[in-house]
Amino acid sequence: MNENVFSQLDFGPLEEFLKEDDVTDISYTNGGQVWLKTLSKGVYQVDRPEINNALMEKLAFQCANVMGKTFNMAHPMLDAESAELRMNFIHDSIATNGIACVIRKTPAKIRLNKQKLLDEKYVSEAIHDFLIKCVEGHANIIVSGETGSGKTELVKYLASHIKENEKIITIEDTLELHLDRIFPHRDIVALKTNNIASYSDVLVACMRQNPVWILLSEVRSAEAVMAVRNSISSGHHILSTIHSDKASLIPMRMFSLIESNVDVEQFVTTIHRYVQIGIYVKGYMSKELGRFQREILEVCEFYVDDNNKPQVNIIFKKTLTGEITMNNPTKNLRDYLGIGGVELPEDIFGSQDSGSTSLPQVNEIPTVETL
Repeated sequence: MNENVFSQLDFGPLEEFLKEDDVTDISYTNGGQVWLKTLSKGVYQVDRPEINNALMEKLAFQCANVMGKTFNMAHPMLDAESAELRMNFIHDSIATNGIACVIRKTPAKIRLNKQKLLDEKYVSEAIHDFLIKCVEGHANIIVSGETGSGKTELVKYLASHIKENEKIITIEDTLELHLDRIFPHRDIVALKTNNIASYSDVLVACMRQNPVWILLSEVRSAEAVMAVRNSISSGHHILSTIHSDKASLIPMRMFSLIESNVDVEQFVTTIHRYVQIGIYVKGYMSKELGRFQREILEVCEFYVDDNNKPQVNIIFKKTLTGEITMNNPTKNLRDYLGIGGVELPEDIFGSQDSGSTSLPQVNEIPTVETL
């Protein structure tokens, strides 16, 4: 579905929210409730009596007609996608309190920049610059967080620092990155999986395109996990996202998604060997700032020690009470980035001078039940 198809739809009073850059999601439920998710205030309800079941049913039927699909009791779910908009409808035959709809905006723009990140206390300058160095040095990075925490926006921002002469291929099941439209002059191929071309199929085609970077959409299935593993083990560099409430638990979270009988220690060791950086970003209502806040709360380094044991070095961690602890990257990461042409000093954060608190490294593999 493309943009000119969406232009045939009459969004009526919903149009004001579609035009507002701060709004990322619009949710309609419960016979008339309208909830917005915004960058500045998080999730809140607005009173719009003119947005009702009749309007949403009309919009759903318009959408079904232009797509050549059916939306009724026999086909009670409808998905629609354009270059910058994604819609999902659930028919009132199964949504018993009235038709339900979620509209997600996926604009072809990068909302973040360094000054904005620093001004909004999203990240400290030291950690920001460290992460950019990791991208420049070809570190494999996975961003974790809950729904609505801004994982995809952070990946887009990090991807904007990939060297211009390095080919990028994006693989998504729903279009959100739009790097090909943001950087039309770059060597970028945007691939989309569907019921005909699976992650595995698309990944095979991707490899034949000789990418330097592979950007995978959210890791939420066994197939996506295997796509990540196959990408990194074949020497490509990745940026991706996953649902996890700790950066250090990313490998175990990936393992929990696998449906086959894979040895846990072998799998986790593989992820620790090939994924260098995990990031945890959280969105929450900040009492201190009096607004909705998105913030990087944890950055960790994965590696395998001389005994072939997976290890985690917590480089940065901040609690919601404001306590900050930091560690310098290990020699493993410094050597890896050095191969990519990026030199890091041993004491990159000046911890020896500032007296920063150090966290012990996490040496044990957590069990699946801790997730």
